[in-house]
Amino acid sequence: MLVLDWDGTITERDSLWMVLERFGDWEECRRLGELLYAGEMTLHEEIERQFATMRAPLDEVVEWAVENVVVRPGLPELVERFRPLVVSSGFHELIDPILEREGVEVELLANHVEAHPDGWRVTWRDESVCPVCGQACKRALVPLGDGLVYVGDGYSDRCVALAAKRVFARRGLAEYLDEQGIGYERFDDLHGIAAALS
Repeated sequence: MLVLDWDGTITERDSLWMVLERFGDWEECRRLGELLYAGEMTLHEEIERQFATMRAPLDEVVEWAVENVVVRPGLPELVERFRPLVVSSGFHELIDPILEREGVEVELLANHVEAHPDGWRVTWRDESVCPVCGQACKRALVPLGDGLVYVGDGYSDRCVALAAKRVFARRGLAEYLDEQGIGYERFDDLHGIAAALS
């Protein structure tokens, strides 16, 4: 089973960060990110507080995201050949329009967000706490087993990557796996992953 993260994995840049930088309180968002990595809050707490700084209407943000979020080369081919599951800490409201723009249909597990003038509010797809990492994480959402191949790039991918038989990683996830002494394969685009899996 092939499972991919969305932000920074399928997309060239983390689209949540792009949106927060453009429409949120960027300094506060960066401070909250530092607290996450310092172990002083959970990922859910960080994202909730970051998106509470958003004031823009949803349609305006979606229009901007569709114009500015770039998908890595090879997504349509990878989806056609391997029918992956995409698991994201982001939101259907921001991801679905980009998939539609790309002409790609894929199984997607993501969260939801409601735009309010006093701050956006997150609805989580799953808040059960993982017995391994102690947070609500992606591990519970994927079919674990000998055949799991995971592709990711960041903090939210750590726990599920540890459960995979084979991992493709970049950026923060790659650094984390290096620290843990766990092997993985680097990737730049999605064509390379398809070739490696063939």
